[in-house]
Amino acid sequence: MIVTEELPLRYTTPAEWAKGALSDVVALLGDHAHLEKKAASNALELINRWQGIHPPKRWVTTLANIARDEAVHLSQVTRLLSRMGATIPKTHFNPYAQGLRTIVRKGQGPDELVDRLLAAALIEARSCERFLLLSKATDNPQLATFYQGLWTSEHGHFRVFVTLANTVRPADTVTNRWSEWLDHEAKVIQSQPPGHKIHSGMDRQANPSPGF
Repeated sequence: MIVTEELPLRYTTPAEWAKGALSDVVALLGDHAHLEKKAASNALELINRWQGIHPPKRWVTTLANIARDEAVHLSQVTRLLSRMGATIPKTHFNPYAQGLRTIVRKGQGPDELVDRLLAAALIEARSCERFLLLSKATDNPQLATFYQGLWTSEHGHFRVFVTLANTVRPADTVTNRWSEWLDHEAKVIQSQPPGHKIHSGMDRQANPSPGF
């Protein structure tokens, strides 16, 4: 049983989304594996984006710990794929992440870093929401347990990324930018096509209800 904490997302994914995503579990897990791989790489890459010569110890250790967690998740997903006679796909395309990052203030130093941290926070938060829906919708006990376990980890990561953003810029500045990101993410996730991806959209036949 998961005791959930409210997520700040401004669009609530309907429970029906999970049924479509689970209609091809191998494709869903293949997408998930790539997301964990990219999340680990992103956390490591962020270590070197600290605005200064020597990043604080907490900055390095926190991001290294997130990368370690994501690598463990990647291992778990690939084991599930292996039991199904499949492997991680060689190629991957994530239009959700691409759409999300269109508002990153590239080349603007600390502001770019804040945006990259907030983008990472939102990816974790949306994944957190989707994992819970998948855990409730699947009839595979092993898969349900796996996604339930991921909820807590991803929820913690989302909060850590927001906390790190507050070490780069003043809290009020980050809060205002976070609100802009939340609005942007709600639009991006609703624009995604349906499919077997963690961040896929709803089938056009469905009637999703926004959570504004």
